[in-house]
Amino acid sequence: MTPDRLRVVVAAPLSDEDAARIVELEPRIDLVHEPALLPPMRHAADFSGDPAFRRSAEQQQRFEDLIDGADALYGIPDVDPAALARAVRANPSLAWVQTMAAGGGAQVRAAALTDDELQRVTITTSAGVHGGPLAEFAVFGIFAGAKDLPRLTAQKSDREWSGRWAMRQVSDLTVLVLGLGGIGTETARALVGLGANVVAFHRSGDGVVDGAQIEPLANLGQHLPRADAVVVTLPGTSSTEGMLDDEFFGALKPSATIVNVGRGTVIDEAALMRALANGQVGFAALDVFAVEPLDASSPLWTHPAVVISPHTAALDPREERRIAELFADNAARFLDGRELRNVVDTVEFY
Repeated sequence: MTPDRLRVVVAAPLSDEDAARIVELEPRIDLVHEPALLPPMRHAADFSGDPAFRRSAEQQQRFEDLIDGADALYGIPDVDPAALARAVRANPSLAWVQTMAAGGGAQVRAAALTDDELQRVTITTSAGVHGGPLAEFAVFGIFAGAKDLPRLTAQKSDREWSGRWAMRQVSDLTVLVLGLGGIGTETARALVGLGANVVAFHRSGDGVVDGAQIEPLANLGQHLPRADAVVVTLPGTSSTEGMLDDEFFGALKPSATIVNVGRGTVIDEAALMRALANGQVGFAALDVFAVEPLDASSPLWTHPAVVISPHTAALDPREERRIAELFADNAARFLDGRELRNVVDTVEFY
């Protein structure tokens, strides 16, 4: 039996316009939205909000009382795994939580919910809304590697007019795309459109991208020696941690380009530095890191062949609206008793 209406408490910053959009798209939602209880955003999609924000004792009690009366939450309260655990345990009627992050599974894992709690409360992520922007960053990284951005930057700094050299053409490259979720699929499609030879890897070998070769992740090793570039879109799980290690980099074609728009833990950063030093990697464009913010002492900061993006490549002025629309679609599915999109895997937590 499915409910007729859904009481949703907004637990993450949300504009009035996007709140109205949610209810417009799914009128069976009773949306409880009290912006004064939520931190103001400092920039687009800043769901953690201003770190200086503090609730009074009365406001905190009001916030928790609302959460404890919800059927569903729009966002993890304060983007805090401990607050998620408190909400699940304090509210036996809570049935669904939507995370703002595409990689919200890491927050769920950190909440240390029991198996019974994970079965009772469905948790979904915002996977898919970031595919376009991250695919563009991945393409930027591939072009930057192919067109020798580090050399161009250094020569400009030195005011050096060197001899001419032949730049690589993206249409001649073999690019491996690791992961075939929303981000990986968009990236593979974009690279196919540019004429690259794309080999995309999925855990099971499933997936369809016109013009790309799809392989199971278990076959990755046999393709590394011909890879001109690798784009990482994988989630951070126990099985992907440190996947790009010394053995991985050593098997690549020399001077390969590495782009990471997945999770920072997938790359062994010390191994990457060694690969940059010995020439196995010629260029790296990184939007994510094993520990964020990236420590000021990390040698990645000063390496001339590394571009660092502070986990900002996914941000897009339309992101908030896309997440609101995704939530409305999932709310309709929930109310109709249909399968929800982007349900967190409670084994690997992605």
